[in-house]
Amino acid sequence: MAPLDDAKPVATPDEEGTAASGGGRFLKAIYVYEVPVRIWHWVNALAITVLSVTGYLIANPLPSMPGEASANFLMGYIRFVHFAAAYIFTIGFIGRLYWAFAGNHHARQLFRFPFWDRHWWGELFLEARWYLFLERKPKLYVGHNPLAQFAMFWAIAVGSVFMIVTGFALYSEGAGLGSWQDKLFGWVIPLFGQSMDVHTWHHLGMWAILLFVIVHVYAAVREDIMSRQSIISTMISGVRTFKDAEAPADEEHERPVKKAARVG
Repeated sequence: MAPLDDAKPVATPDEEGTAASGGGRFLKAIYVYEVPVRIWHWVNALAITVLSVTGYLIANPLPSMPGEASANFLMGYIRFVHFAAAYIFTIGFIGRLYWAFAGNHHARQLFRFPFWDRHWWGELFLEARWYLFLERKPKLYVGHNPLAQFAMFWAIAVGSVFMIVTGFALYSEGAGLGSWQDKLFGWVIPLFGQSMDVHTWHHLGMWAILLFVIVHVYAAVREDIMSRQSIISTMISGVRTFKDAEAPADEEHERPVKKAARVG
């Protein structure tokens, strides 16, 4: 069997009989996301939450408090939490990039953007029509659907790199000349023009990622209900289940959880 292409649908609920008539082995549940991917997902979600809250407060500081400065270090603690979460976010992203090479082919989807594939673009626009309630039935995918893959590539893969680079560039100002942050990211501030410009773009990047998170959570809950396949629980167990159609999967690339009898 040829490797399953994630940009191609498994089946729609109405196509179950058609899929079965072709013969072969069919699977009801498929192991998709490995443990490192799932751990990264939830740690990354927590890091983004902490970074967003503390980042907002850094950009919009609390009113000045009366008394000695040494006794009022609240904003200092907020900055420390922001920096700690930033290191967790960065280390996690590096680990996730490594697992794109070490893990299964689903682990590479986050960093893969097949802009040259006309079929992929066609499926992407069909998914957009489904989310806009212009299609009556969704198509089922073992991995990410093309629209989700498109959004996650730009918001998470590209967006994370942008936030890490601009964030450490700003951090290098406090770390000082000659620090490793300055050596690796000091070029960013002159590229943007000045420090305040980097602050502005970094802050806008935060809002862009938060917008993605809102849409991502909505889409996950919506698909769990309307497409009748597991979405949220899949990122906990790693297993994708299809409630109506039995989904075919390549034996070499997919790990079946439960096999159905051979048909035909």
